[in-house]
Amino acid sequence: MHVLIKPVNGDILQRMGIERGSVGGGRLLGMSFRVVRVVGFGVVLAGLAGGQEPSAPADDAPKTTIQVQSQLVFVPTTVEAGKDILYELKASQFVVEDNGIPQKVRLDEDDESARPLSLVVAVQCSRSAVAEFDKLQGLPTMIDAITGDAPAEVAVIQFGTGEDLMTGFTRDVNVRDRALAKLTPCEDGGDNIFDAVDYANTLMEAHHATGRRAVLLISETRDHGSETKAETVIHELGKSNTVVDAVAFSPGRDEMVDDLHHGGGGGILSLLVMAVEAARKNAPKEFARLSGGEYINFATQKGFDQGMNTLSNHVHNFYMLSFVPRFPADMAGSGVAAPGLHKITVKIPDYPKATIRHRESYWAEKPGDAAAK
Repeated sequence: MHVLIKPVNGDILQRMGIERGSVGGGRLLGMSFRVVRVVGFGVVLAGLAGGQEPSAPADDAPKTTIQVQSQLVFVPTTVEAGKDILYELKASQFVVEDNGIPQKVRLDEDDESARPLSLVVAVQCSRSAVAEFDKLQGLPTMIDAITGDAPAEVAVIQFGTGEDLMTGFTRDVNVRDRALAKLTPCEDGGDNIFDAVDYANTLMEAHHATGRRAVLLISETRDHGSETKAETVIHELGKSNTVVDAVAFSPGRDEMVDDLHHGGGGGILSLLVMAVEAARKNAPKEFARLSGGEYINFATQKGFDQGMNTLSNHVHNFYMLSFVPRFPADMAGSGVAAPGLHKITVKIPDYPKATIRHRESYWAEKPGDAAAK
């Protein structure tokens, strides 16, 4: 029997009476357990078969602690054939590779409306945003379309050089809409996209968001003035389950690095370097691509409305794939993922011409790092 508790957090463990790094025998929720297994974004307590307690060990019996680390990687994926979304695909039809190594894939087939959603709406108020605010009047309606019938809680921030929290997470639509109505252009020379995404991710962690996590980022394409480094945001997004959906205004010409799509470079270092360079050139697009979100740009009111409609359609028609990284022993010793940024590819041999959008990377922790938090 397994009990899933999310997220991994030292305070939560302490409230449960479990010290960091301690996974000895004990009791929790009426079940005996002996193994704490760190699994990506949660902690799994492996119960004894049948829920029966073992006989008490002799006082002189050696006490052993078993700690197994494995990271559960979620890969939200949208599949289109032409302009039509493909439905009812099975897990066996997906080929997911981690750094080129095929993985065993699981497909979550729960109804989308049953998955609770925590959404941070982050809107730039500075620089060229001033000329775009009139186009955002329909934002409450668009957010309703994005959240759909799922249980949803929404936080709203606006940002320039710093972040203003208009409302923390709320399920009250009226509170949310009043916060959206307070969004206003600001006379600010900054466009701190890296800081804003980092702030949004921090809000998720502080709130202990346990369902789907998403950031709706509305901004320019280039960061100006963030204290947070691009590699830090890539690292944190890669560790978490947060998807960035990005809507960029007045994008001009996108200058993107496409090597990740075509297998350019070699090794983890070059993978991270390319991601950082791409984020510096177009932060919203790169964060969306890496996390499995949608990227849309617009220059007109019609373009904004159409883009948001496309986004909401994709949000409700995706496959939630997942895998626990496994590698040949000669590649990673124990078979776990080597620490650092990993490249994810998704293929569907039955539909070789399909357009597949999916999370394209994750960050593997060093052994012991996740357990230490």
